[in-house]
Amino acid sequence: MPEKDILDISEEEAKEIIIHLRNLLNKHNYYYYIKDEPVISDSEYDSLFRRLEKLEEGFPELVVQNSPTQRIGAPVEGGFNSVEHGEKMLSLQDVFDYKELEDFLKRVEKDLAVPAEEIDFVCELKIDGSAVALVYEDGNFIRGATRGNGIMGEDITSNLRTINSIPLRLMQGGQEKFPGRLEVRGEVYLARQEFVRINNERQEQGMAVFANPRNAAAGSLRQINPGVTASRKLNIFLYGAVASAGSGVGSQSDMLKYLKDIGLRVNPNIVRVRGIDEIKKYIEGWKDKRKELSYETDGIVLKVDDFSLQQKLGQTSRNPRWAAAYKFPPEQAVTEVIDIRINVGRTGTLTPVAKLKPVRVAGSTIASATLHNEDEIRRKGVMIGDTVIIHKAGDVIPEIVSVDTEKRDGSQREFKMPEKCPICGSGAIRLEGEVALRCPSIACPAQQFERIVHFAAKGGMDIEGLGPRVVEKLIENNLIKNIADIYYLDYDGIFSLENFKEKSTKNLLNAIEESKKKPLSRLLFALGIRFVGSHIADILAGHFGDLNVLMEAGFEEIEAVDDIGPRIAESAVDFFNEGQNREVIERLRTAGLDFGGRKKEIEKKDIFYKKVFVLTGKLENYSREEAKEIIEGSGGRVTSSVSKNTDIVLAGEDAGSKLDKAKKMNIKVIGEKEFKKMESS
Repeated sequence: MPEKDILDISEEEAKEIIIHLRNLLNKHNYYYYIKDEPVISDSEYDSLFRRLEKLEEGFPELVVQNSPTQRIGAPVEGGFNSVEHGEKMLSLQDVFDYKELEDFLKRVEKDLAVPAEEIDFVCELKIDGSAVALVYEDGNFIRGATRGNGIMGEDITSNLRTINSIPLRLMQGGQEKFPGRLEVRGEVYLARQEFVRINNERQEQGMAVFANPRNAAAGSLRQINPGVTASRKLNIFLYGAVASAGSGVGSQSDMLKYLKDIGLRVNPNIVRVRGIDEIKKYIEGWKDKRKELSYETDGIVLKVDDFSLQQKLGQTSRNPRWAAAYKFPPEQAVTEVIDIRINVGRTGTLTPVAKLKPVRVAGSTIASATLHNEDEIRRKGVMIGDTVIIHKAGDVIPEIVSVDTEKRDGSQREFKMPEKCPICGSGAIRLEGEVALRCPSIACPAQQFERIVHFAAKGGMDIEGLGPRVVEKLIENNLIKNIADIYYLDYDGIFSLENFKEKSTKNLLNAIEESKKKPLSRLLFALGIRFVGSHIADILAGHFGDLNVLMEAGFEEIEAVDDIGPRIAESAVDFFNEGQNREVIERLRTAGLDFGGRKKEIEKKDIFYKKVFVLTGKLENYSREEAKEIIEGSGGRVTSSVSKNTDIVLAGEDAGSKLDKAKKMNIKVIGEKEFKKMESS
């Protein structure tokens, strides 16, 4: 339905369309995430999703929790609550070789008084992730929890809802089917390429990296902000169920088929076997083949298939007696550290990398391994010339496990981090509380792409048409090297780029010219000064009023500003003291950007001072950006969601669920008329 028609339809008509769209999106989620057989393109799915989103905004009273649009909720306040599992979540007995595996089979054989060759077992891959329990009622996902101590876990429902492969509503082959109550167990995991991406980002930000995908998955599930969990792109495989209503299954293999039938994601690499030879064949088949998987496995899970036999075997206080986990041995290798060199990342982080004598590990040749930072080198005691033991963290990232100090002969050399960036020569800095050394120069070639994209993005200079792909083309064609070069681009240069015509070239040049009028606060944010987000940029612009004044301010003067701590002050001083940064800023001044020049102190008596606002609905006399600048220019703050910390909700026409929530929480609501009075006072 076209957007213009949404306001013209009745609530009854909207309800009918919304239900249809939800069912359609749930069906396509099932085909995409569970069956891995998409039937529509991503753009078609996005179009349906946006249409549902628009209707729900227009009719907030029709929004329900299990709608596909409601996966990401508000941050959890006060930590996670404890919840009790329907049945105890037991751990598995580990076996580390074939003798221990045979001992397990003999015990099962003895307890059941049945030869092992006559007992059906199910072999499953042991996914190396974080165990969770999901509860569904009448087909709706109502709760999810961590394993915890097996009896009690933490309620992480809001974070589990962000995982696309966990259906918010159960389905069967695209059709609805609802068991009364179903508690399922599964393993949340992080794909190998996502693990690499997240660690690269954390390293660039000077944060500690995750040791392996399992730790990354567990940490992601315990984030206070569900938006962070959503960004990690977690996944899940379900492996069992308890408290099921009417499933009518009598074995593990039938249970897995049942879970798959109702729309839950089950690992496809499952077989039913008999006897030690068939079990060994399955294990041997996956020892090397597991390296081809997109996720990490650390073993094989073996379960007696028949539920009645499981019941006879029973359980100990810790483990079921009808299951065991065969653990794959870790693959390691010995090699030598030939050198340690510095890699400069896209955000300026200086990362030491050990250059190794090439050696084969887990199916590939390893010639280098990151050492992350200076603290990590000291902790592991790595020297140039050392003999070291290496493995692949998460079967993905080469990592030095330990140093064989007995092999040292006096020829080894200590490594010292450089005082200057090896790419551009700027003085390297290490801010208080950070483990990483950084290059502070905005002209450093290693950082150019990320810095230019950030500078041009919405919230910064907001240069429409100058997205990542265009930036990449401009850099590849040597048309820009730093942010200042944007303002010296000409028609011929842009027009020469692939897919640029006369109209698109003129549009980009106009957008660049228009960005020169952006206020000082936007420029400060766009410069990419570490720890200076949009809110801090507003405070600094409001206090100093002029970029020249801020550039000459000392540490004490900046730190004295309300809400500016020592870390931000140190970062700003280091940034403006860097010669290359000052050169780039001077070129921005010459290009005609707004550097302020109107010193305006934010006074504590300002009516917006330290007030937290939420904007909702359509404003008649202000754009949202204008209202935001007015509030933040007077020391207030604008957030996206209503919470107990919200002071005022500014509501325009067609205000949605935020207005309803504010009224329920007795939060002050004002209209444009009152806002204008407040602005004038």
